[in-house]
Amino acid sequence: QVQLAESGGGLVQAGGSLRLSCAASGRTFSIDSMGWFRQASGKEREFVATIRWSAGSTYYADSVKGRFTISRDNAKNTVYLQMNSLKPEDTAVYYCNARIRTLNLDYWGKGTLVTVSS
Repeated sequence: QVQLAESGGGLVQAGGSLRLSCAASGRTFSIDSMGWFRQASGKEREFVATIRWSAGSTYYADSVKGRFTISRDNAKNTVYLQMNSLKPEDTAVYYCNARIRTLNLDYWGKGTLVTVSS
């Protein structure tokens, strides 16, 4: 199993910045990629960003491209999401994700709330 521990959510004004962290533990050697999803009130969960664990290749949703940056620290088994130029539309619960492709498994954090005020 993989356990994910998230932190960094909070309240910020529009135009501000936050950095989310997600530390993985357990069978971390099995992880192929880690990423972030978010779910706004009344909406379905949507993809935000992901990073390939070994190669470091990154992928972003169009809505956050140029504002958000995903990165990893292999030694700490931790993925980060640096969020700049935040907009009220970014308000959501952000969930950390770890994917093990060979076993068709997805692990999820409990979520951390990001609120961007006008």
